[in-house]
Amino acid sequence: MSARHVVVTGAASGIGAAVCESFRLDGDRVTAVDLREPRNHVGEFVQGDLADAAFAGGVVSTAWERQGPVDLVVAAAGIYPATPFVEMTAEVWDRVQAVNVRAPMLLVKELGRLVAGAGRTACAVLISSGAANRARPGAAHYCASKAALEMLTRAAALELGQHGIRVNAVSPGFVDVASQVNPVTEDYATRVSVNPLGRRGQPADIVRAIRWLASSDASWITGTTVRVDGGASAGNLQLPLHWADATEVQTGNEAPL
Repeated sequence: MSARHVVVTGAASGIGAAVCESFRLDGDRVTAVDLREPRNHVGEFVQGDLADAAFAGGVVSTAWERQGPVDLVVAAAGIYPATPFVEMTAEVWDRVQAVNVRAPMLLVKELGRLVAGAGRTACAVLISSGAANRARPGAAHYCASKAALEMLTRAAALELGQHGIRVNAVSPGFVDVASQVNPVTEDYATRVSVNPLGRRGQPADIVRAIRWLASSDASWITGTTVRVDGGASAGNLQLPLHWADATEVQTGNEAPL
């Protein structure tokens, strides 16, 4: 596969940093975007706050000018402050939506405009979360943003497909990223990382899914969300059997569960 130009947001740490390193090692040109400068050299660096609409809307154009046409955008940046619902403020809510939903929309919109104008093809992979389908305390803003992101993925795929642009999402389960921006307690990590496969995710697990969606093997896939979560979205492994005798078959009217 020939060298591509890959734009990655949230590139300073976690999944974003792992994505940058993976594509860089393949010889691809990488434009790394973050508020903080990456500790390791990952390619061309564009620094700024994705909550700033003007900055977010110009990222792809800046990358295109510096390193040539963009082939892939990976929107890995995201914030998830812990905010009890009754303490939610408009400012906190709006910042989460701005970084988690509006910025990816602006990135993909600009990618579509430039790619269509150049007569090229490209793809985008947005990073969602199991929170798109399951609410949790203190995360109303985050859960709402990820639910919106998955609809954005479908809406963008619908309109951009005619221009040869595929848009998909990857929904990770709990991944160990040791984030300074989004720290979590060990108690929270232990509770949320329960899944049928019995281990926590690593950034490499998510990188493999992103690389597949960006490859020619997925050339007829767009508008979908791939859940890479160790099976956590399949159901709740922590519930007990709902009947004391697992082998007994009851007759008569069934009570609703």
